[in-house]
Amino acid sequence: MATQLGRHLQDVGESYDEHFVHAGRYGLVLIGAGMACLVHAVLPFLFEKTGSRCVSRLYTHMAGRGRMPTEESARA
Repeated sequence: MATQLGRHLQDVGESYDEHFVHAGRYGLVLIGAGMACLVHAVLPFLFEKTGSRCVSRLYTHMAGRGRMPTEESARA
């Protein structure tokens, strides 16, 4: 497991602390987006574009940092 952690951190070019902050931030944004989507499911006039906007922003941010997984690394 430690080897996998070290390899992943090296692949993304981050220290453990940097990775913790980035991954944690992405997770919190996705939780918020998911909650907005659940509210939207019940009350369609609320949060009409919140979920898709959050996902688009995260994708743009990750792609800009060169951190989007390739198909090969996603399967690992």
